[in-house]
Amino acid sequence: MNIAILGYGKMGHIIQQKAADKGHDIVYTKTSSQASGNLEDADVAIEFSVASAAPKNLETCFEKSIPVVCGTTGWLKKYEEVAALCKKRNGALLYASNFSVGVNLFFSLNKKLAELMAPWSDYSVAMEEIHHTEKQDAPSGTAITLAEDIIAKTAYDHWNLGEASSKGIPIMAKRKGDVKGTHNVTYASEIDTISITHEAHSRDGFALGAILAAEWIQDKKGIFSMKDVLQMK
Repeated sequence: MNIAILGYGKMGHIIQQKAADKGHDIVYTKTSSQASGNLEDADVAIEFSVASAAPKNLETCFEKSIPVVCGTTGWLKKYEEVAALCKKRNGALLYASNFSVGVNLFFSLNKKLAELMAPWSDYSVAMEEIHHTEKQDAPSGTAITLAEDIIAKTAYDHWNLGEASSKGIPIMAKRKGDVKGTHNVTYASEIDTISITHEAHSRDGFALGAILAAEWIQDKKGIFSMKDVLQMK
């Protein structure tokens, strides 16, 4: 499979290495200042750039009929607009706030726990996410996904960055060194505390998940998620 990497930073380089290990070829790379190779040669594109660049990168893929897997966060206010354009162009888009298989299993665990905790008003939920100091958006896309999944199953109706409110889920976003990504969801009462945590040990899981998604979306049309790739409800 020929792969284009849009956003050739740390993640892009890891994706290149892991893709080569699986026998795939990188035929195009693009950074904010330069590009190498030919995008038209790609069977699929993997987009890991920055929020300001992602919508245009996705639009370019749709125009060139290249299925695209996107892991860039922070641009989702334009998601509906981009998804509509994808459908108009008969393209293929798979967006995920996190491509790690472990994180996607964690998403399912978080939903189930939210269902179990919903009747028990004595417990209040809070979240913490920790990432490396170069991460630009806060809270992380993964934390937002976790919060939205809790909101869908409980009486909470919004999330807040760093502060609690009566129906708001507080999310503490911390930036430390080269932390790959830690997410913690806690339900606390006066009697006890229940918490679940996912800690990434390296970026390899994100890269391998993105490649898995790229392999899956090749030759498909439509809007997809990692649930489709992993056949999860």
